[in-house]
Amino acid sequence: MIPSVKEWYSKYNGDGFTVIGVHYPEFNYERDYNNVVKATQDLGIQYPVVLDNNGAIWSAYRQSYWPTRYLIDKKGRIRFKHIGEGAYQETERYIRELLAETNS
Repeated sequence: MIPSVKEWYSKYNGDGFTVIGVHYPEFNYERDYNNVVKATQDLGIQYPVVLDNNGAIWSAYRQSYWPTRYLIDKKGRIRFKHIGEGAYQETERYIRELLAETNS
């Protein structure tokens, strides 16, 4: 999923589109800030990544699975949710639709 998110960030960042990655660790070493920074650097991730060690974001969104991606409109409403891999073209279509709303 990361290559697609990186592409969307590169393509639409600055057009009213923001990406925020949320990392909810599965293993103890993934809780270490420096390990997460290194992983994002190794993966070439340019967008911000939040470290959710205590699961606050995970719980707030009632997460059960990862990866899950959300598209949230400018009013803070979840407009699209996809669990798992795939649906990349559908996601990008929704990104363009939301940006059109924002820019009109």
